[in-house]
Amino acid sequence: MAAMEFREVLTRRRMVRNFDDREVPVEVVERLLASAVRAPSAGFTQGSDLLVLEGLAQTGRFWASSTPTDGGRARAGWPGVARAPLLIVALSSEATYRARYAEADKANSGPGDGPWAVPWWHVDAAFASLLVLLTAVDEGLGALFFGVSDAAGLRAEFGIPDTHAPVGAIAVGYARPDRPSTSLARRRRPLDEVVHRGDW
Repeated sequence: MAAMEFREVLTRRRMVRNFDDREVPVEVVERLLASAVRAPSAGFTQGSDLLVLEGLAQTGRFWASSTPTDGGRARAGWPGVARAPLLIVALSSEATYRARYAEADKANSGPGDGPWAVPWWHVDAAFASLLVLLTAVDEGLGALFFGVSDAAGLRAEFGIPDTHAPVGAIAVGYARPDRPSTSLARRRRPLDEVVHRGDW
C-alpha cells in the first residue's frame, strides 16, 4: 500500500469506534510500534513503554480486567471497539524521568517548579500514542485512543509494575462504518480563535 501525503494523513485522522475483527498483519504492527519509538522524549529519556495485545485471547483479557464488573464499555456501549484485533497500551514512568534528570548532564534542570510543572513522562507517552494514531491512518487502518477505566485491574492482569502508569490505550484495526461522535457537534475551533499572535 502506498503511503499517503502527510497532509492527507492529518485530514483523515479521526477516532474510530467500530472495527471488524480481521487481524492486522505483523509487518503493519511492527511499523506502528517503530513509529511510536520515534516520538520526542524529554532529555531523550525514552521512558514510555507499550503493552501490545493481539488477538481476541489477549484483548479479551484487557476488556475483562480494565472495565467495570457490570460489563463495561466493551460489552455495553462499545461492542465495535471490543472487536479491534490490536490494543496498544501506552505507559509512562515518572521514576525513569526522575532518574534521568539526576544524571550529570541534566542535574541543573531537575525536579522543581520549572521544567517539572508539567509531567513530561505523560506528555512523552502521549506523543508516542499520537504517532501510532497517525501511522494507523497511513496504513489504511482506524484507531481510537481512550482512557483505561480500571488501571489496578489492568496492572494485576498483565503484571504491569507500579512504576508505570497507563496513560491510555489505542484500539487499532480495519474500520467499519460507524456514526460520528456526538462531540463533533461542538465544531472544530477556527485558527483565529485558537492562535494568539504576539499577545493574548
